[in-house]
Amino acid sequence: VQLQASGGGLVQPGGSLNLSCAVSGMNSINVMGWYRQAPGKKRERVARVTIGGSTNFLDSVKGRFTISRDNARNTVDLQMNSLKPEDTAVYYCNVRGGYFNEYDYWGQGTQVTVSS
Repeated sequence: VQLQASGGGLVQPGGSLNLSCAVSGMNSINVMGWYRQAPGKKRERVARVTIGGSTNFLDSVKGRFTISRDNARNTVDLQMNSLKPEDTAVYYCNVRGGYFNEYDYWGQGTQVTVSS
């Protein structure tokens, strides 16, 4: 199973970025999500979307970020708007599958830096 994330970069406060993650080698993905980890902090879940389309967001990104998945293409996108310096982190995509979500895979991480 391979996860290829793309779309990170440097953006000014208030700007937007779209992260995309393409998954290969895995079918029947129950949950697709994005996590982030800032220096000196624990990794936290930013957003996730289930196979049925239900979504969950970290409180601090609600109303600014959206998550979408394309089941035919096995991709998950994170659209980030109104970015703030505190959104700066390495962002990781994650997928889970199996009856108990026991299959758990991570992408390589992509850096998002929000700075003027």
